[in-house]
Formats: sequence, structure tokens, C-alpha cells
Amino acid sequence: MTRSFFMLEIHAPLENTAEKPDETHAAKKRTVRRSRRTTKSRKGVRSAKTSASRRASRIFALDIGTRSVIGIVAEQASEGMLRILATERLEHKTRAMLDGQIHDVPQVADIISQVRKALEKKTGPIHHAAVAAAGRALYTMTAEAEMDLSGIITPEQQRNLDFAGVQAAQAALTDSHTVDDPTLYYCVGYSTIRYLLDGTPLKSLVGQRGKKAKAVVIATFLPRQVIDSMQSALHEAKLDMHALTLEPIAAINVLIPPTMRHLNLVLVDIGAGTSDVAITRNGSVIAYGMVPLAGDEITEAISQHFLLDFNVAESVKRQASAGEEPHFTDILGTTCSLTAEEVIEPVLPNIEALAKAIAKQITDLNGEAPQAVMLVGGGSLTPRLNEFVAKELGMPENRVAVRKPEKIDGIEDLPDDLHSPDAVTPLGILKIASLNTLHFLSVYINEEEYSLFNFRELTISDALLNAGINLRKYNGRPGLGLMVTIGGEKKFFPGTLGTFAQITLDGAEAGLDTPIRNGAHIEIIAGKDGTTPSVRLSDIITAGREYTIYINGREKHIRQRITVNGQEADASRMLADGDIIESREFKSLGEALLAAGYPPTGRKIHYTLNGEEAAFSCTPEILLNDAPASISMPIHPGDHVEYLTDEEPKLGSILNLSDADTSVVIYYENEEYHIPSASIELTANGRPASPGTLVSEGCRITCVRSERRTTTVSDALLAVNFQPPAATSHVTFTILVNGQPAEFTSPVKNGDTLAVRLTPLSGPEAAGPAESANPTEHAASPLQPKTEPAPSKSHGLTIEDFIRRD
Repeated sequence: MTRSFFMLEIHAPLENTAEKPDETHAAKKRTVRRSRRTTKSRKGVRSAKTSASRRASRIFALDIGTRSVIGIVAEQASEGMLRILATERLEHKTRAMLDGQIHDVPQVADIISQVRKALEKKTGPIHHAAVAAAGRALYTMTAEAEMDLSGIITPEQQRNLDFAGVQAAQAALTDSHTVDDPTLYYCVGYSTIRYLLDGTPLKSLVGQRGKKAKAVVIATFLPRQVIDSMQSALHEAKLDMHALTLEPIAAINVLIPPTMRHLNLVLVDIGAGTSDVAITRNGSVIAYGMVPLAGDEITEAISQHFLLDFNVAESVKRQASAGEEPHFTDILGTTCSLTAEEVIEPVLPNIEALAKAIAKQITDLNGEAPQAVMLVGGGSLTPRLNEFVAKELGMPENRVAVRKPEKIDGIEDLPDDLHSPDAVTPLGILKIASLNTLHFLSVYINEEEYSLFNFRELTISDALLNAGINLRKYNGRPGLGLMVTIGGEKKFFPGTLGTFAQITLDGAEAGLDTPIRNGAHIEIIAGKDGTTPSVRLSDIITAGREYTIYINGREKHIRQRITVNGQEADASRMLADGDIIESREFKSLGEALLAAGYPPTGRKIHYTLNGEEAAFSCTPEILLNDAPASISMPIHPGDHVEYLTDEEPKLGSILNLSDADTSVVIYYENEEYHIPSASIELTANGRPASPGTLVSEGCRITCVRSERRTTTVSDALLAVNFQPPAATSHVTFTILVNGQPAEFTSPVKNGDTLAVRLTPLSGPEAAGPAESANPTEHAASPLQPKTEPAPSKSHGLTIEDFIRRD
């Protein structure tokens, strides 16, 4: 929806006082008497109604310029003509406006109030005003709109097509990204460039018949700040703004009527702060523009050059422009009297710069020099300005002229004080307000005011479109969904939907199609966002098959194992987005043991050995149904499992200590003997220990081994407790190691067999009554039966004695 506003006129209906034709003669006589008595009262009522109707049809056109404020009050005369009733002109006392923008609202409102009060003394109460905005920060957009038709085209249909084009222009402004926030711009006017009916160009669609109509529209937009400040000034002056247009649009309707718009003409309204440009060609207005330079630039140059107060410089400029010789006193108290040429000559570069800026804007909008240029507004009276503009455009000087309103179509005789270039804009405002029956209405959306074209019955949808509000942004957003992976497959759980936005009109529930009126208060209540679903593990997966086995005689119930992200999880666990869920039935002995809390491969004991960390695996012995089993074997319900392991291993098992580390093993007389050959010093947690010491988790162990020494035959004989024969036994003995003779100092190795052979001495002197005649042998071989002679105790000889004697 656009933001362009026009005056709405309300005409009071005329009364029907005609008498019925079948009234009787007697009734007529009675009626005549009554009518005579009421004639005066009816005349008074009719006179009051006529006066009220005239007041209702009066138009107050107000031109709020940078330098002055001009007001015109007119009323509808016969045959659609306007009759001007009164005019008033006042200048700002201070620079309350700059470049067409109100900078001091109270000061401007005060001037407007003075103009209104002066006019009310001549015309009666004034409550509404038609105004125009300068083209400061102006944006123009061209857009098209189409409409399907059936039957004869009515003015209402053509008007709806025009406004559809304006809406398309507003959408084009939004899409162009030329402004930061398009909702802060008002559409202050539009012109239809051309109509097409089934592809054929036409000046008007009214009365035509076709299937598809198209309108090409140029719309103009101004910042909301410009319009809002104007509304504020009017409100302070106790006036409502019921019509708004753009200054160049107002001016062009005065000087360039539709019958002249087939020419390529340019109208430049040069005020004090801005120079507004409008261009016609091919029967319509094709472009609007604005130059942020105008008459104040020349006044400022005079002020700077002659050291004058700005208001004094403005007076000097006007006198010089009129060809008069101005007299003035500068800020130093010097009194000067100069000719018009002496005033103008120093500021000619500034006049030329203004002309260049105007010419450049014309060229940018038109693409080339036009057929003619019309200069209006108070700044158009600047000396030699038309000459410089013609030079910059490369046109003959007579094709650039200052225009004054002389005779205007639709307006009766103009007062003398309106025959000036600066009266073109207020007269244009007056004419536009009289020709259009459109006006705007104000609505409040979430307490922010917006203005809408009231060209048909408007709805809440129109208001939201005008405010640039996308209702979808107020709807609650859907809650985030939940995605989990189950057994390698993804499963999605959607979030709940958000609630829709609610709309109220003046506190009551409403919809997009609900009609609105002036001053309506629309509130948009944002919907609530949806929620993320809450899903428990038990909601998507159930426990697996359960079976019973017996471990170490105890009954164990084994159930399917469920993990979330690799960790076993309880069924009540709340799932999060991205969780990975896996489940497995226990089919092997190892899986069953793990599920029952028994580590299939045993447990590890961590310890330190001489300061270095190490670990020992306590591998269990596993029996399945009384038979040795591996953890990969299948398991069945009712199976019996024996899980045997040392709770705490021994030091000798951890260090793998054996007798071979500290002794030599030999065999003597079919028995095994251990002969010490080295020593091992053990501690556990700082205390002396042995290979049988139990080791717990984290135990600190030290192990120091002594150097191994050589074991000899004599060491072996001592170890086996060999008793040599008595000296009187008359026998000798031979030492054998692995069946070979050996000496007492001969070494023995691990696993050697030691034997001693006894031999009787030969001769009678060797015979004794206690000894046998046959030789006797002591064998230490495991392959021979042990033969042990009776020991002799007559002499106390030992193996050490034999070693020394030998």
C-alpha cells in the first residue's frame, strides 16, 4: 500500500421538496397556509445548510516553503470551476526550514497558525489543509500493473489499476535496496505514464471494453521524517492534513495541462532550499527529480561577499533581482548603496553553479536536452539563471523561460498577488485537491502510526502491506526436530508447530480481511514458538529377549544390551539430537559373561617394578558345562559356567620366578635336589617379600638379583648329604657326573645326574670281618637301583675330610 494522500471532499445532499401530483385542491390550500407560515423558517434552514455545504466543499491549499508560507482558500463554483476566496502570505522570521525540510516545528507551526487565522477572518473556520512536500531525498520508481476485465471499464476500475501500479512501485523500491528501510518512506504522488488495453496504447481506459488492461505508473517517495514533521506542524496549528502531493506534481498541473504533455517539457520549481524537476513526454509525466540547491545559495553568497545578515542579504537579492538599487548596512556598520549589477556580478559563479546542477539533473532524467524548460518559484527570478541553464543544456535562450501563472484551467480569475512565479505551487496544490476525491486515513499498528490511500474499502491486509509488515515473521517458529540413529538407520522426530500470530482491531479479534477506518488501532500479537520433542530411549526401543544362565552356581538373567553413543544406557534416558543407538543380543559366552559383570579376558593388576609401570593379566579359567571353553563359544539358556580366577596373584607369578633363577637342580639316588646358586631380594610396598606374597592393585615392587656362582661336585655332595665310608672299611669310591668320572672341583649343571661308586680294596689286608667279599657301589643315577651299604661309624670321617685329604 502506498503513502500518497489527497483531499476528500464531502458534499451535503440536496433536499427533495417536490409535492405529490395527486394532492387534492383542498389539501393544497391547507398546505399553502402552512407553507406560508413556515417559509421563513425553511429559508433559514436552507440558508444554513447551503452555508454548511459551502464550508464543507471549501479547500485550503497551503504551500509551506523554505522562505515563506502561502495559503489559498477556494470553493467550488458553477460548472466545476474553483473560485478563490482569499489568500495570505507570510515569511519565516528565522531559518526554520532548510532545503524544504522543517527544522523548527514550533516556529513553522506558528507561521501556519498566523496564515490560518488571517484567512479565517475572511472565510470562516478552517480545519483541513492540502499541502505539498519538496523533493528532498526524493526517490522515483516506475512499475506496471495488470488487471483482467469483463464488460465496460469504469473509472473505479481504472483507479484501482493505478493504485495497483503504485503498490508495485513500492515493492520495486523495497527490492531495489536503494534505501535502508522502505517502510520509512511515503509515496507522495504518482502519475500514470500510459495505459494498454489488450496491448493497444490508450490515454484512458474508461468506457473501453477489453480482456486485459495494463497501467505503467511512476510513483514518488519521500522519507517519512519529511512528512511526519509536516504533520506535526499542522497539528500544532490545529489543522488536519487531508491532502498531500509533491511540489513538482502540483506545479506541473498548473503550467503543463495533459493536452501539452505530448511535448518533451521540463518544469523546474526553484524555491529557497530545493529545485524540484518534473518532465513530460509522450502524453504523460515521465520523471521527477530534485536538486538540493536553490535561491538560498545565492542569498548565502551575497551574505558572505558583503558581510550581511542572512535576512538582509535576502532583501538585497530581491531588490537586485527586481532591478532596484539596494541600500544596506553590513555587520561592520558600513552603509552601502549599489546598483543591481554591482550586487549580482560577484555572485555570478554561484548562479552558474546552480544552473549547472539543474541542467545536470534534467539531462540525467531526460537523457537529452528537452524542447523547452519552464522555471517557476521565487528562485526563478534570480538574474541570468535562465540564460545559464540554456547554455548548459545547449538550448536557445528563448526556450528557457520564467513562467508566471496568468490563466489556469478550472480556476476563475486569479487575484493580482497570485500572478507571480512562487504562486504556481500553491495553485497546483489547490487544483490537485479539487480534482481528486481521494484522501488518506491514519491507522496505528502496534502503536506506530501509518497512513494509507483511502481509494477503496481498506482492510488490515492493506495496512500491514503499507507498513511493510510480513505477518509470517510474527508466527511462532516450529520447534527443532530430533534426529537419532537406530541400528544404522536415521529416525526423525519433528518438533511441535508454532502458533499463528493473532490480530486485534481496537481490542477485538480480527482477520486480514477485516475493514479498517481512520484512527484504527491494530495490534499484532506474536505467536509462540514450537518445542523440541522429548523422546525417551524406551519410547523407540524395547528390551531384548531375556534368558537365564548359571555362573559359579549363581543364577544370572541376561538381557539385550542397549547403548547410546557407545555407553550402556537406561531405558528412561532422554535422547538428544544426533544420538547413536545400538542394541545387541548376547549370543557368545564372552558377551554373556560381560553382561553379567565378569570380564571375559580377566582383569589386569597394575603395579610398578623397580619404578617402572607394568600390568599383569589375571586370565581366568572358564568351564562351560564342566568342560574347558573359549569366550567365542555360543551360550544357551540354562548353561552352567565356572569362572575361576585368582583374586590377587602372587609375586612369583607376576615376576615369573622359578627355582631355576636361584638354584641348580641335580638328581641323586632317584631324587631331585636343589643346590643354591644365586639370591633374589624382593620387597612389596617397602616390606620384605617372597614369591608367595600376594600382589594388589598399584603395588610397588622391587626385585634385586645377586650374581650366579659356579656349582661344583663338592657343593652337590654336600647338598645330597653324602656320607663317605669309614676309613676301616677298606673301600674306595669314584664320583660320576652323568656317568663320567669327576673330581670334587668339577662343575655341575642344571639337570646333571650325580653318582658315587664304592670299590673294595684288593688283598688280605683289606679284608675285614664286617665287609662283604663282593664290591659294593653307591649309585646316584636315576637309572640304577639304589644300593646303600651299612655305614661305618668306627671313624668319624665326613665328605669335607675326604675333600681335604684328597
